[in-house]
Amino acid sequence: MTGFVEYEEYDAVGIAELIRDKEVKIEEVMEAAISLAETRNPEINAIVTKLYDYAQESISIGLPKGPFTGVPYLIKDLGAGIKGIPTTGGSYFMSDVIPSQDSETVARLKKAGFCIFGKTNTCEFGMSITCEPQLYGATFNPWDLSLTPGGSSGGSASAVSARIVPSAHASDGFGSIRVPASCCGLVGLKPSRGRNSFAPSLGERIGGTVAEHAVSRTVRDQAAILDVTGYPKDGDPYFAPVPFRPFHEEVKYDPGRLNIAFTFGGATSAIADNHHKQILEQTIKIIEGFGHNVEESDPPISNDESQDIFRTLMAANAAQIIRSHPNKKRLPKEGEVERVVALTARKGESVYGHDVFIAQSRMHAMSRRMAEFHKKYDILLTPGLGHMPPKLGWIDMMLDDDDEYWNRVALFSPFTVWFNQTGQPAISLPVGQTNDGFPLSIQAVSSFANEAMLFRFASQLEKSIKWETKRPITYL
Repeated sequence: MTGFVEYEEYDAVGIAELIRDKEVKIEEVMEAAISLAETRNPEINAIVTKLYDYAQESISIGLPKGPFTGVPYLIKDLGAGIKGIPTTGGSYFMSDVIPSQDSETVARLKKAGFCIFGKTNTCEFGMSITCEPQLYGATFNPWDLSLTPGGSSGGSASAVSARIVPSAHASDGFGSIRVPASCCGLVGLKPSRGRNSFAPSLGERIGGTVAEHAVSRTVRDQAAILDVTGYPKDGDPYFAPVPFRPFHEEVKYDPGRLNIAFTFGGATSAIADNHHKQILEQTIKIIEGFGHNVEESDPPISNDESQDIFRTLMAANAAQIIRSHPNKKRLPKEGEVERVVALTARKGESVYGHDVFIAQSRMHAMSRRMAEFHKKYDILLTPGLGHMPPKLGWIDMMLDDDDEYWNRVALFSPFTVWFNQTGQPAISLPVGQTNDGFPLSIQAVSSFANEAMLFRFASQLEKSIKWETKRPITYL
């Protein structure tokens, strides 16, 4: 790579500053990103659609003037449509779907000046926390090519971890931002319910449990990106209140003395392995050193109830998805969707309307209980994952037993889905490593619409731990 050789040392905010200060040209930045994509992507299979000409044309026409003008960006190949570019959702069945307009998220990212040059891999319809679709094949984890990078935003996380881009688009219905962030040593925020709009085609996804945002190496990228995407659109069924001040300013502020709860699972019945328990314990010691009040307190959540709610909504969602092809107007033929999708959709056929309403009512009751919990505690900390990332192929959407499949999903990541259901913001933070150098994470959660507090707290932790300097062994 020639030209901007320091490209991979900067986050998105840093690259944008260099461009504004005319220390580097937009063309040089994109050349660096494409060069790394061509060199590193063949090994990890993170980018599945190259949009290099699309990016060059955008630069030639002139990118909008915004906080991220000229910063290279990748879009997950699920949900966030780009006009004229296939959005496959990781599925053979949907591989010919071409959006007629940009999604609201994509439009806002473009308006902010991001230069989109590719789409990233995802599991089929986002129905996994790994990234191994039959359509494009598995994405590999840059920290260990034998392990899952997490999912469903595994392509985005792998690309950011390999430093092809500093940040990338992601989405999360039961952990699909936070799980790959944890697997790949990144920061991953699932924003509050309604913070980012699903306009123009949708009001919500999976009963209001899905949120779009990003994976990144730094907290300030998370905050600054949410500033450009996180506001309501007319017609949204609900939205999070507008913040007191821009999110990117929050990273500059001390959080003050916080009341922080932590759980290892306890009464919730969720289970974490020793790696994730120990890293949470180590992080608590650091946090106590900041002067925060920290105590163990299990949240008023039953993991068994949460999983029951999730499976009801996911089954109904799967039954709906396979009926949503805009042109084929038919159900998938055998082999056009993966087995777990077909089996879960079949169960969705027996989910009645009242079952969905009951599941959502139980979900909203969880939200009420957590609102009471946060009257005492500013932040809740949990393990980032239930256990270490498994080998590719273990969470397999071609299994003939969908119950076994969903049990494996729940074992791997029991803590994330809770906050899709309650609607609270939750962020994965790469606070440490195993003795072998593999990343370990915690999850931090605040009250509804209080991303500001999470950014202040996460920034304080980031300054102490300096995780952005950590690199996958593959790319030292």
